[in-house]
Amino acid sequence: MLLLLVVHLVAALIAPALVRLWGRKAFWALAAAPASAAVWALSWTGRVQDGHGPVQSVRWIPALGLELTFRLDTLSWLMTLVVGGVGALVLVYCAGYFSVAAQGLGRFGGVFLAFAGAMLGLVTSDDMILLFVFWELTTVTSYLLIGHYTDRKASRRAAMQAIVITTAGGLAMLVGVVLLGEAAGTYRLSEVVAHPPGGAATTVAIGCLLAGAATKSALIPFHFWLPAAMAAPTPVSAYLHAAAMVKAGVYLVARFAPAFAQHELWRWTVVVLGCGTLLLGGYRALRQHDLKLVLAFGTVSQLGLITLLVGLGTQATALAGLAMLGAHAMFKATLFLVVGVVDAATGTRDLRRLSGVGRELPLTALAGALGTASMIGLPPFAGYVAKEAGLEGIEHLEQGALGVVVLVSVAIGSVLTVAYGLRLWWGAFATKSAVVPESALVADAVATQQDGAVSPGTTSQAATQPDAEPAAISRPSLLLVWPAMVLAVLGLAVALLPHLGEDLLAPYAETFSVGEPGHLALWAGLTPTFVLTLGILAAGAALFVVRERVERWQVAAYRGPEADRVYRRFMRRLDDVAADVTGTTQRGSLPLYLGLVLLVFVIGTAWALLAGTRWPDRVTAFDKPAQVAFGAAAIVSAILATRARRRLKAVILLGIGGYAVAGLFLLHGAPDLALTQVLVETVTLVVFVLAMRRLPPYFSDRPLAASRWVRLAVALAVGLTVAGIALAVPGARVHAPVTEHFAEEAVTWGGGKNIVNVTLVDIRAWDTMGEISVLLVAATGVASLVFLSRRGGAIFRAQDASDDRAVWGGPDPMAPLRRGVDQVRLDAVSTDREWLRAGHTLAPQRRSVVFEVVVRLLFHTMIVYSAFLLFSGHNAPGGGFAAGLVTGIALIVRYLAGGRYELGEAAPVQPGALLGTGLFLSAGVGLVAMMLGGTVLESRIIDLHVPVIGDVHLVTSLFFDVGVYLVVIGLVLDILRSLGAELDRRAESGEDEPFGDAERPDAGLAELGSTEPPARSTADGGAP
Repeated sequence: MLLLLVVHLVAALIAPALVRLWGRKAFWALAAAPASAAVWALSWTGRVQDGHGPVQSVRWIPALGLELTFRLDTLSWLMTLVVGGVGALVLVYCAGYFSVAAQGLGRFGGVFLAFAGAMLGLVTSDDMILLFVFWELTTVTSYLLIGHYTDRKASRRAAMQAIVITTAGGLAMLVGVVLLGEAAGTYRLSEVVAHPPGGAATTVAIGCLLAGAATKSALIPFHFWLPAAMAAPTPVSAYLHAAAMVKAGVYLVARFAPAFAQHELWRWTVVVLGCGTLLLGGYRALRQHDLKLVLAFGTVSQLGLITLLVGLGTQATALAGLAMLGAHAMFKATLFLVVGVVDAATGTRDLRRLSGVGRELPLTALAGALGTASMIGLPPFAGYVAKEAGLEGIEHLEQGALGVVVLVSVAIGSVLTVAYGLRLWWGAFATKSAVVPESALVADAVATQQDGAVSPGTTSQAATQPDAEPAAISRPSLLLVWPAMVLAVLGLAVALLPHLGEDLLAPYAETFSVGEPGHLALWAGLTPTFVLTLGILAAGAALFVVRERVERWQVAAYRGPEADRVYRRFMRRLDDVAADVTGTTQRGSLPLYLGLVLLVFVIGTAWALLAGTRWPDRVTAFDKPAQVAFGAAAIVSAILATRARRRLKAVILLGIGGYAVAGLFLLHGAPDLALTQVLVETVTLVVFVLAMRRLPPYFSDRPLAASRWVRLAVALAVGLTVAGIALAVPGARVHAPVTEHFAEEAVTWGGGKNIVNVTLVDIRAWDTMGEISVLLVAATGVASLVFLSRRGGAIFRAQDASDDRAVWGGPDPMAPLRRGVDQVRLDAVSTDREWLRAGHTLAPQRRSVVFEVVVRLLFHTMIVYSAFLLFSGHNAPGGGFAAGLVTGIALIVRYLAGGRYELGEAAPVQPGALLGTGLFLSAGVGLVAMMLGGTVLESRIIDLHVPVIGDVHLVTSLFFDVGVYLVVIGLVLDILRSLGAELDRRAESGEDEPFGDAERPDAGLAELGSTEPPARSTADGGAP
């Protein structure tokens, strides 16, 4: 089973390439994937019938007890045949349905196969969590398929409506799955059904599961999304809305019915939803003029019937429900495909404009007739056999008045099915004496809309206009006809072997403990059920004969609140409320947002700490006096930072606090953390300073004495809360820490003595992989926000520097002289003898000889030191992260000393290349380990003796560390190029100003002739 899912996944991935290569013919090859699922299910038929179907289980997340468990029993066998068989035929149909010039066929094929694979996984899953995962995958892929025509508003709206409703139901279903799994003590689906739990939690779970089924199978009050989804291409309607997606909800009901059908909530919910949907869908189908909408509302009606049959909980109705499920997949997919042929041949689906189609397209009309006969329950078709069994089972329900209500509802719903079924075939293929002109149809469409369907309006006068002409008819390819014909003939063939169908489906019915076994038969004698069937057929035919009178009555009758309109108004009000809430809470103040988050954290956590926390008996304030000094420095810097008005002042104070924390790390015996903290703090300071060059120097132009005290109070509250957590958490531990064996594992498995670094590159390498991926995304995001044009290298090359403009200095007054004789002498001087290779591009007033000399002396030392940290980090303080930061700081000082052109000379490589290479190298190390027979990211220890050098102890995680090293360098370089070099270039060219006059803190004083910053009170902490 897992292999079949892989086949679908691979087919979905290669589908776009195949379509580009072969065009529409690629759908023939793609049809092999769902066809293989149907063939596989057929190969297991005998063993499934005997109760020995295959079971496959693969460990997924062992720590959480999650497994990829699949099981094939009678119900999943039938659904696999439906999903695979109908899916294969629909894909073949696609090869003739879409035009050669159709756009997006590759994407359509890929998404279609992804949906088929998700449905296959859904119906074979034996784990409830896994079932939910596939459930949501069908939701997402169906959204993409319904919205295939992205340029059409109706398609986009229908797709959004479908995903909103089905996702809401999926979330409710997830709640039910979790409640049920916890109540049962297992998430294994077969075990839960075999031994269902009880209690209030189970009752809530039943309600949630039925809510999910109702949304997926378009049961009332969520029925309206299915007719609107007819905006999708016809193959999508034939598969998703007749055979696959909408059957997921029915499958969910059928799967849990053996366990909960006798529950009071289950019984009443199934009866109300099933009967209501059956009647409402049939009634609405009677007054639709679009052939697809007739089928759509008919599908809604029959989904209600199938849900009712499989959910009533007796053996007879369960057998009839499964028979109806299979029959419905065949005849409804047939009719959707037939409507697609009619649409392709005539250019319209409006039955008022169709006439003589059956005479011109006899094979299509025959397929439609076979499908219609099965749908309305004429013998000898599968629909008749299933409906007879259903009526027989309902007639013998021992539930008093409830049984009578169900029987009457099913009988009336069947009458409506006969009426709209005959109307469908007549409207599509009959030769009519008069048709409605297209102008009248457009007027009707503009007049009224409801549930995505055009209101019938008044057409009696238009129908008699002499200029009304039927739609022109062309002959489509037979490739469009034979998939529908195959399904129609199958509906006849399976009905001729009712006992075989009964034997195949009986194992599922036997899982119910209530009622007598049911039977499938073409002729069971002159029974009350057969008499009722004759009455249903006669009443339905009579209703069809007076269709015009019924239609006029429906138009005049009160229709009640339209579900689609209620939904749209609700969503509009929801948008309004969301906008009001956003406008009230999102005021554009980052301090306010952060303050609210921190206050919620303090209130929620402090309440838990004070309510029942076990505090330690003894607390040691400090071990060394130096800890007090570093702690005091951190506290004082934090307090002063909250009161600072200048941005630079606040950044420096935060840096002091960070360095103080590094000192505490060092005193606690964590040199790795201390080193990393110092390096990160240094880089962060530089990044802040670079960014602040384009920001006003002051936080605000208004007094902030009161707000600063509020911020100080919030900061103190958060600090005390975190301190309380630090005190309480160690005492709350009930299990041994995961790091208990890290010291031993670092040496044994990681081949190193530096526990911190071995943890990063070996023991917890997956975490590091995620972190460097986040770093890559962050670097890309920062650069994308800053670079407004192409990210080339021109702004970093010294040879591109203008002779008239120097870095950080504006126009160069020495430019005329440098263009003269002295320029020849300067060009003759080798740049290798300069302190900085691009130093000549700096404005003279911006150069510092001392700084340049220091940088020249320290740069290479820092590079060598970073290499030392990289290679020694496995056994001593260091590692790829710290080494990368040291190299990054070396690049920073080169940039600060010589500007953006010096940065280009120091690192003539694009940051993206370093980021990508580093991530690729780290991931590649993990893949190599797997290829060598180990697990992903498993380290290998290699001990070699190299002449002259001696013994070499090499661990493959070193290469992972090199990848981290490159990612960190790429991150720092990308930030320097974006927040540094690019902003420099803009400032030099005058493209933008750091801040407008309105934002300057001294803007209001400029008119008074003062350029001093605003006066500050003594509460502000002194002069800025």
